[in-house]
Amino acid sequence: MAMQLAGVDFTSAPSRRKPITVAFGKVADDGSLVVLETIVEHVDFRSFSEWLRTPGPWLAAFDFPFGLPRELVESLGWPRQWLPLMHHYTGLSRAEIVATFRAWCAARPAGGKFAHRGCDAGSGASPSMKWVNPPVAFMLHAGIGLLLEAGVHLPRLHDGDRQRVALEGYPGLIARELIGRRSYKSDTRSKHTPERRAARAELVAGLEHGRSRLGLRLSLTDAQRSALVDDGSADRLDAALCMMQAAWAAGQAGYGLPDVVDLLEGWIVGAKPEAVC
Repeated sequence: MAMQLAGVDFTSAPSRRKPITVAFGKVADDGSLVVLETIVEHVDFRSFSEWLRTPGPWLAAFDFPFGLPRELVESLGWPRQWLPLMHHYTGLSRAEIVATFRAWCAARPAGGKFAHRGCDAGSGASPSMKWVNPPVAFMLHAGIGLLLEAGVHLPRLHDGDRQRVALEGYPGLIARELIGRRSYKSDTRSKHTPERRAARAELVAGLEHGRSRLGLRLSLTDAQRSALVDDGSADRLDAALCMMQAAWAAGQAGYGLPDVVDLLEGWIVGAKPEAVC
């Protein structure tokens, strides 16, 4: 059975207006072409959790952090093994998380308020302890709990069902490579500008022509291309970007995770190992 690929644009508060968006695809026979098959939206955690339990084989890249910075964890005296740390973290309320992180940041010097993971610098990702703009700390809090409850396999971090594999993705890693730091999305409708649409069009073209570090081309129908370009929130496009990261990982030994991964922090698939501090 061919492996199903998926990319997940995640939100910590799914709704009809802002669903969890999942792009599904497969690698074509020549190994360099990734075919987008369909995009599915989950308006609540219940339906998303049901999909996580779908029998494999499948491999998915999820757009939320899989770990916390070691510096932060050790400073707070939290567990120094990944699974106990995640159980501790998901057992906190969001209010407790914000209070803890805000107090920690307040004691830090200007310009160094947040702690970072080893993969942040090379990927441009936000610190996984950030609770606003974007609230990735809440995404970690909600997402990891769902993955653990579903019993999926998280390579190098947690042993689960190896027919259902979850990796940490980050669409910004590929987007910045193709269009630089140009903004291509907004959740605010009034900010769905022609400039952002043009950036999405250029980004999609870059994926179709295989211009990213992944060395893979994205195959789209005309309707799919229009759907990715016209979506001002870019939830569909971000899901497709994560799907491309999953496709790349599927063709790499050990899913492309470098030997130097900090097993407390996790790693963004496709990020360059030399980014490690």
